[in-house]
Amino acid sequence: MDLPPLRYAVHGFLPQGLHILSGQPKAGKSWLLHQLGLKVSEGKKFWNFTTEKGTVLYLCLEDSFVRVQQRLSLLTEEAPPNLHFAIMAPTLSDGLIPQIQQFIAEHPDTILVIIDTLQKVRDGTGENYYASDYKDIGRLKAIADEKAIAILCVQHLRKQFDSDPHLMVSGSTGLTGAADGSYVLQKPDIKSTEGKLYVRGRDVEEMVLTIHFNTDTCQWEFVSGDTPMADAMKSDSDMTALIEFLKRTREYHGTASELADKLGKGMTGNVLSRKLNRYQKELRGQGITIERTRSGIQRELHLTMTQ
Repeated sequence: MDLPPLRYAVHGFLPQGLHILSGQPKAGKSWLLHQLGLKVSEGKKFWNFTTEKGTVLYLCLEDSFVRVQQRLSLLTEEAPPNLHFAIMAPTLSDGLIPQIQQFIAEHPDTILVIIDTLQKVRDGTGENYYASDYKDIGRLKAIADEKAIAILCVQHLRKQFDSDPHLMVSGSTGLTGAADGSYVLQKPDIKSTEGKLYVRGRDVEEMVLTIHFNTDTCQWEFVSGDTPMADAMKSDSDMTALIEFLKRTREYHGTASELADKLGKGMTGNVLSRKLNRYQKELRGQGITIERTRSGIQRELHLTMTQ
């Protein structure tokens, strides 16, 4: 089957699907989301991750337009026209789903929808919390899967501590169980400008990012952190040679065996193909796209350096 590649709003960080961002109140989640939405709508780097430029819809359901505008004015001199905000929305059972579908129909390049907060669009949990959580997330996930977009919902953390931050997300395990990704923002205390962002998902490597909130620019800045797979790729001399080759040539079209010969590392085409599969997400994070085609009985690669 010729399946389309996984689509990323932020390569190596935020893929298509339904995701949950959690954190304590006043931890800086809204600043982080404004920054994320702005970078994706502009197609500019979000920290050290490349973005896929597209339309962004941000439902700021606990804010006013005045507050939204104040935040944006501190982040940019002029917000792009493909960054959209709303401060009111119906619930999941009262029209939100068709409204999101209508927005995507009117803006076919939509790549990211942010719902802040999830609780604002829910109808009530009822008696079976797990079933209700799973159902609500499932409705939104169905849109994300159908349209190949990322939907990021904001949720609070419960006060009870757990050594695994992802288990502190408020609600039943039906929320995190049905979601494709979980992002947890934690700070040592509310006044601190230092934070940790814990990332776990089906289509991203698990990682812990150390970030700092710059009070002058009102932006979260990347300090340190990496994924185990990214570390492995960096120490792989074959992948280093590939990245350097594409930085010079910008593009390659041919077989894996021919590319292996050009890299001069003594690899076979089969070994190179396996490594391209293994590191596909990490290479995309470096701005390298990989397409595979078949010409008769011969399989060919088309690699492009987009950065």
